[in-house]
Amino acid sequence: MSKLTVQGTGLATGKPDLLTVSVGIDVTESTAKAALADDNTTANSVIDTLGLSGSAAKDVQTSDVTINPQYDLKGNITGYEVTNTLTAKLRNFNTAGSIIDGLAAAAGNSIRLDSLGFSVEDTRPLEDQARTDAVRQAVSHAQSMAQAAGERLGPVCSLTDQSQLENLYPFSNDQAAGIPAASSATHVPLAPGSEQETAQVSMVYALLPAPVRK
Repeated sequence: MSKLTVQGTGLATGKPDLLTVSVGIDVTESTAKAALADDNTTANSVIDTLGLSGSAAKDVQTSDVTINPQYDLKGNITGYEVTNTLTAKLRNFNTAGSIIDGLAAAAGNSIRLDSLGFSVEDTRPLEDQARTDAVRQAVSHAQSMAQAAGERLGPVCSLTDQSQLENLYPFSNDQAAGIPAASSATHVPLAPGSEQETAQVSMVYALLPAPVRK
């Protein structure tokens, strides 16, 4: 029995519902103890600002803390730099811009905005839509190819999900740094755009001879 193998690619588009922001607090002082104390105070102020803005504790995470000596050209230690990086998940896009303004105000010149990225928190519905679209495309290809070959489709012998699902167009900004505190009349403008998921499937059909017309 002859067989026919076809592939199908599906695409699904959804609206982002999550904004992940990575904020760094950089402080340099003459001693490591002073730098750490200053950085701790500023980091706590940033965390408090997130809490007052409605962020749940589970959505705010310390992702990195470093202490590094600073040197002059002769190799002498001139001070110590402490960096505390926080990652926060924001779900209300209407207030996200003002929250970023508030973080800049809380941290002052110590702030560093490392990145922000929009995403879909639960991608499973989009993944299912993309797989469904991929299967429909594969079936359409199989039907047209069998008809062109003068045969008809038999049962499906196998159906394989070959997807490497990923966000194709996440919005991110890795260039932002040192954002000053904005006035109360303006906020950081944010454009969430859209998120896409792709899926790919492979189908194998049995081919049956076309019926003989009498």
